[in-house]
Amino acid sequence: MTISKDGVINALRKVDDPDLKKDLVTLNMISDVEIAGNAIRFRVTLTTPACPLKEKIKQDCIDAVATVAPDAEIDVVMDASVTSVRNTNLNILPSVKNVICVASGKGGVGKSTVSVNLALALAAQGAKVGLIDADIHGPSIPIMLGIKGKRPEVRQIKDKHYILPIETHNIKVLSIGLLIDDRQAVVWRGPMVTSALRQFVTDVIWGKLDYLIVDMPPGTGDVHLTMAQTVNVSGALLVTTPQEVALADARKALSMFRIESINVPIVGVVENMAYFTPEELPENKYYIFGKDGGKRLAEEYEIPFLGHIPIVQNIREGGDTGNPVVLNENAPLLVREAFGELAINVARNIAIKNAEKGVVVSAN
Repeated sequence: MTISKDGVINALRKVDDPDLKKDLVTLNMISDVEIAGNAIRFRVTLTTPACPLKEKIKQDCIDAVATVAPDAEIDVVMDASVTSVRNTNLNILPSVKNVICVASGKGGVGKSTVSVNLALALAAQGAKVGLIDADIHGPSIPIMLGIKGKRPEVRQIKDKHYILPIETHNIKVLSIGLLIDDRQAVVWRGPMVTSALRQFVTDVIWGKLDYLIVDMPPGTGDVHLTMAQTVNVSGALLVTTPQEVALADARKALSMFRIESINVPIVGVVENMAYFTPEELPENKYYIFGKDGGKRLAEEYEIPFLGHIPIVQNIREGGDTGNPVVLNENAPLLVREAFGELAINVARNIAIKNAEKGVVVSAN
């Protein structure tokens, strides 16, 4: 039976992306269709390298083409191109596809821990990732990534000086903690803080990134307004612990992002310190701060719930020693899987939100 390129493409119109609810051809995910004798080869370009449904989509494609070419040898090349809805005409971070703010409304819930391990988990899954420590008064990212004491290089381009972020563990990082003495208190008023943050996005050579993670400071103040109004933010990730005290402030952060002048989409909620599991009793869960508070918050506001992160000693140790838990092969599997699942869910929800705005994959 002879099959044409159009025949292959028409067969693939019956394969849907389960998240985006449209067929792969309409989403422009199919390219490079080649037919040579009994061999059929084509490329499928997904919306994120962290797609958890990659193997299912690949098998669905093989099954669809096999219905019109049952005797063919079918070779599917799986690829990924992260989508973006950011307006780069303003020349602010023009090569960054998605900016994700990690916020909570309060301190002490683990935003920095989540930001660091999320960035590393996304990078481990094939994405190009950057990380900004936007907590000017209390920067902790340098310690958590083991780059305390390092200084970024400065490059002059056309009479202007630009900062080169530190590259570590396959991500690019910038923090005020890399620019000042670690014992020096940053006693700055609001305008100086917002000016520094603007420089982090306008005077830094970030290069091409799929995701730029911004670790936000506590509260709902100047830094949050500056990020929303200076950078076209793709979405906000809310971090909370299960207890009501943390949930109350998470609600305030959520409402801030929904203010008309800010209008940042909510990627979802992650519940940190969800339960305690001691190393000697890995099957036990102790709900020290309550149970499922973050999940209830997500249900209350009808936003995605992205997962539970447990309290495990390795997480704290990794942050203190500069060896984040997702990179520690000796850390409990449940912790590494929790952050891996978080990365997958964040990438998936960013892709869904981009698709809702009419963005399709570029297969070039």
